[in-house]
Amino acid sequence: MAFFNIKDTVKALKEGTVTSAQLVKDSIDTFEKDKASAIPLNAFLEMYSDAAEKAEAADKEIAEAKAAGTLDDLYSKKPLLGVPFAVKDNISVKGQRLTCGSKILEGYVAPYNATVINRLEASGAIPLGRCNQDEFAMGSSTEYSSYGPTRNPINRDFVSGGSSGGPAAAVSANQALFGLGTETGGSVRLPASYCGIYGLKTTYGVLSRWGVVAYGSSLDQVGLLAHTPDDIAKTLSVMAGTDMYDDTSADLPDSDQLADLAAFTDEEISKLKIAIPKQFLETEGMLSDVSAVFENVKNWLSSKGAKIDVVDLPILDASIASYYVIALSEAASNLSRFDGIRYGRRVDNGQGYDELYVQTRSEGFGPEVKRRIVIGNYVLSEQFSGDTYKKGMTVRAKIQSEMAKLFESYDIVLCPTCPTPAFKLGQKVDSPLEMYLSDLFTTFVNLARITSISIPAGKTTEANGSMPVGIQFAGAMFSEVKVLKLAQAWENEHPGCGIPLK
Repeated sequence: MAFFNIKDTVKALKEGTVTSAQLVKDSIDTFEKDKASAIPLNAFLEMYSDAAEKAEAADKEIAEAKAAGTLDDLYSKKPLLGVPFAVKDNISVKGQRLTCGSKILEGYVAPYNATVINRLEASGAIPLGRCNQDEFAMGSSTEYSSYGPTRNPINRDFVSGGSSGGPAAAVSANQALFGLGTETGGSVRLPASYCGIYGLKTTYGVLSRWGVVAYGSSLDQVGLLAHTPDDIAKTLSVMAGTDMYDDTSADLPDSDQLADLAAFTDEEISKLKIAIPKQFLETEGMLSDVSAVFENVKNWLSSKGAKIDVVDLPILDASIASYYVIALSEAASNLSRFDGIRYGRRVDNGQGYDELYVQTRSEGFGPEVKRRIVIGNYVLSEQFSGDTYKKGMTVRAKIQSEMAKLFESYDIVLCPTCPTPAFKLGQKVDSPLEMYLSDLFTTFVNLARITSISIPAGKTTEANGSMPVGIQFAGAMFSEVKVLKLAQAWENEHPGCGIPLK
């Protein structure tokens, strides 16, 4: 399959130079070939058995509309007709396996579609297959999956990032046109940065969480991975909005501008006010190559006339601590339902419910999930940790108010996505603290419930493996259109983040 973005793919489908069945077959063939290779990418865990059938049905619709002269009308109703996409293993697709990368959900089949899947399918898009992830989305490298790690398509000795490393690698390697991931503290933007593609974290509530397995409910959000901001905008336009099944869902203002995204002009960029948090410039351990790429993006914005200020936000120093206190507490609560009784894996030695519960969870959960459950329960236990959870929530409220105040004066917050590029497999897997610090520049976005996109902004030097570096454009709540327009302006002048199939 040649490299296509969604716009070119839809054009080719309408013209008949490619069929949806061909797109799906190419992806399946690539998956099978890769699975048999000496060093498999391990992005997809499996392809959905009905993907080819859905693609043939889409081709039939296209052919009938073309014969009737109603093709444009069809695509106005189904703008993604025939376009296949990758799905993270914690998003429900009816009749398909859903395991969250964990042994405890081995064999579980989703009984219904997540709302985001329903909306994409209503637009004609085709769920292609289930993608790897860190177990229950807990990790920054996809090394904590019970299926083994996903490798980076740029260099397979390196991690793909996490926890949405599977869909990010699939998109980067052109095995899928776009992918659905989820974010709790950077799990879309981080793998996007590592794999050299675009990754959008939406404002909390813009995309329904109905049908998405919970990690930290007040932080979780579905995100999008794609080759261009325009691709993200097109998919977001059909997915965004309130959902009767999710009381936290919300409508997105200006969503009518997403279907046909127009990049910011130089004149529009010149009117932007950009804030750079001082705290992120003083980070120990930030690779000099990342700093150099960040300077290039900063200089590009300056050359367009954007006003850039360094701002002092001391509260950001506490963001990662606050994030882990809240996320792990919510994880401990959410994962209590996996007990061997209600659904999923059951290890029953006939010694009673308490033993069943202990054995099922001991054998079903991996070490990182266990670590986070233990820490979360400790934090929630007032007799041991005191008011740690309350303090974490107080810090979060302060971050939200400080960021809201900042966006009264500024349009965009500019910062790196991660202090380093992708690291080698195994380098940090036994060092939880090092792994947690990968989220240093991303967690404030989730705590503030704002939106942010990671753009592929450059690469490290050969000495550091020539790996992709991502930079973030973060905006106020519900400013997805603004950050996507700016990202598209970047893409127009720095095209070609995709890598060719080998």
